[in-house]
Amino acid sequence: MADAASRLRSVAEQVLGVPLPVRLRAWDGSQAGPPDAPAIVIRNRRALRYMLFKPGELGLARAWVAGDLDIEGDLYSALAAMSGLIWERGEDDRTLAQALRDPEVRAAARELLKLAGPPVPPAPPREEVRRRRHLHTRRSDKQAISHHYDVGNDFYEIVLGPSMVYSCAYWEDDSTLETAQRDKLELVCQKLDLKPGQRLLDVGCGWGSLAIHAAREHGVSVVGVTLSQEQAAYARKRVADEGLTDRVEIRVQDYRDVRDGPYEAISSIGMAEHVGAEKYLDYARDLYALLKPGGRLLNHQIARRPRRDEEAYQVDRFIDAYVFPDGELAPIGTTVTQLERAGFEVRDVESIREHYARTLRQWVVNLEADWAPAVRLTSPGRARVWLLYMAASALAFERNRIGVNQVLAVRTPESGASGLPLRTRTWNR
Repeated sequence: MADAASRLRSVAEQVLGVPLPVRLRAWDGSQAGPPDAPAIVIRNRRALRYMLFKPGELGLARAWVAGDLDIEGDLYSALAAMSGLIWERGEDDRTLAQALRDPEVRAAARELLKLAGPPVPPAPPREEVRRRRHLHTRRSDKQAISHHYDVGNDFYEIVLGPSMVYSCAYWEDDSTLETAQRDKLELVCQKLDLKPGQRLLDVGCGWGSLAIHAAREHGVSVVGVTLSQEQAAYARKRVADEGLTDRVEIRVQDYRDVRDGPYEAISSIGMAEHVGAEKYLDYARDLYALLKPGGRLLNHQIARRPRRDEEAYQVDRFIDAYVFPDGELAPIGTTVTQLERAGFEVRDVESIREHYARTLRQWVVNLEADWAPAVRLTSPGRARVWLLYMAASALAFERNRIGVNQVLAVRTPESGASGLPLRTRTWNR
């Protein structure tokens, strides 16, 4: 009888319909595949049961988070090799259901059942979110934010570094992560044209980095809102340590409950992805109402590529179950349209896709450098979630599967005077 690795490779290639571009190493020590290729390590039979009972990305994710599936060699090379089979097959590739109509594929599936052991579905890892409905109520949004951000501030200090900025940095060739994040904060402030005495609303303020920078460097008063108790406590301490409590207020508050406008400027950095497609127009209208005429919005948001059939779009199952519950991505054109429908005049769109890929790779370096403390602060499964999602996301940005854009929009008054210079991109000089 063939060894486990050879049998698994044969089954996988029959189901997928293409050669497997990686080496397989199985729990019995057997290996199959190109010797120089990165290896997918199947540590035990439970990994197969995860994949059988949840075929596709979610089953693979469960096996990875549980530690039953691993990668031997360079993580990026392995993900790049597998991406064409998992994430980039396109809208016309055959589904598993279609594949199973093939008698040879059904025979391969039966072989996999034999290899997998007892036909009992294993429990999902405890890091998985069980809630599956995308409600975007105040309660469900608070739960989703808590799942992602209340992991522990010490853990985020490891990943993000001293800047504690959890969004795309703005790089130059010789930047460090810290200087690139500082430059991103300044870029936002320049686009908003912040001036002493103005009021800035920072929606989804995170650990307070932008609020502190804007108050300290530009003399504005800032209200930062977050749904994360841990973020708010951390941000308030940072504000106090900077001596800025008279100019920066951090609230645990839903943006829908902010009622103390108007503001001269609003920043929304990496927050709109949590709003949801059905609620996005309401979100844009709420921000529009909170701005003074002539006020500016800087919306920094991840975007996906448009689909031929937008109705067929589905949230990434791994991301939804383990990383950003209820998070949804929209094409940049959809975002611009919704902002305009809310009343905004969109004045500038800047894609900084490559910057996010570089940022994510640096976060991976940080996590791997302090892996043992990161595991102690969270759990082995949680650390594995962050490692996989950041590395896979870096590749997705590099390959233009997803992008990130800064959209500058104005609540242009009746007079039509936008308040912007004739040459808008003065911040890039």
